[in-house]
Amino acid sequence: MIFGNSAWDLPVGNIKGIPESIPSDLLVGLLDQATTPLGRLVVALAAVHALPGKEIQTLRTTGLDLARGTLEVRCGLLRPTLYLEELTHQLAADWTTYRRRRWPASSNPHLLVSQRSAVGPDHPAVSIGTLSGALLRGLKLSGLRQDRILNEAAESADPLKLMRLFGITEQTAMRYVTAAHPERTAKLPR
Repeated sequence: MIFGNSAWDLPVGNIKGIPESIPSDLLVGLLDQATTPLGRLVVALAAVHALPGKEIQTLRTTGLDLARGTLEVRCGLLRPTLYLEELTHQLAADWTTYRRRRWPASSNPHLLVSQRSAVGPDHPAVSIGTLSGALLRGLKLSGLRQDRILNEAAESADPLKLMRLFGITEQTAMRYVTAAHPERTAKLPR
């Protein structure tokens, strides 16, 4: 074969860009199915707090304050503070205990590390592949984030709340509100 379609197995997204939720049968027990402390924390950060994979990847150990229950997130030049609810707080505590026990001499400043990145001399961030590997097959970090934002849009239908809560733009917030409540937004000008 001389010519082949190299993109034949790539998934085709939603053409209109309308966010879609993940079927609930895939979400049931997602946290219980994560087998490692890293996996459970990644699931909580993506599915509960809707952090994008790049932001999860760049979290720093100095940004986690378990005494106050906060986590500083790096978004470019911004440093928003994430207030950890009880579940994520416990998962973060479990992860830091596991990390200290497994790699006591690691000087990597990133909160999440793998076997390779924990001892890397140039202190690399954990790879997106490692973070995605913590999820069930067929799920993606971006899909969990999208599902969480869509769930919040269905509950509140307030684009300003979505913007403040998830750090998204007004256009993105309106897309989620439109997807969650098409009957309310059908008469709005485009």
